[in-house]
Amino acid sequence: MTIAPTAATPATSLHATSTVAAPKQEMDKEVFLALLVAQLRNQDPTAPMDTSQMMAQSTQLATMEQLTALTDTSRESFALQMRVAASSLVGQQVSFVDADGTTHTGVATSVSFEDKVPVVTVGDRKVPLDNVSMIRATTQQDAPAPTDTTPDPAGTAGPAA
Repeated sequence: MTIAPTAATPATSLHATSTVAAPKQEMDKEVFLALLVAQLRNQDPTAPMDTSQMMAQSTQLATMEQLTALTDTSRESFALQMRVAASSLVGQQVSFVDADGTTHTGVATSVSFEDKVPVVTVGDRKVPLDNVSMIRATTQQDAPAPTDTTPDPAGTAGPAA
């Protein structure tokens, strides 16, 4: 019986197209926990790790998690403060410096929160809150004319009773 030669086919694997993960740039709880587990796995069974050291490392992990949560809360608080500050500019006269270094002044008419930094609309310009350099209360001549968009239920133009 003769066996016909066949061409060898390359081995395929589900993991053949694995990508290399980028190394972490900062210590986080996953890295800390992985180090602790590696330390426990590789310890000498005749001289195990001191329980006070293990408790100290567990406490460090808990402290790091709480600091991370505090950082996130602080970041959210700052973002909320920026939104409140930007909202208070609507109807106020603001000055800002554009990319050319020219100072412009106008009344803020709206604020957008689509980006990380709120964007104030002054006239036809969109100004990041970071670029606002001065705020002044508007006077009657500076303020835009109010518009009444509420329908009059009685159909009269007089004051409501």
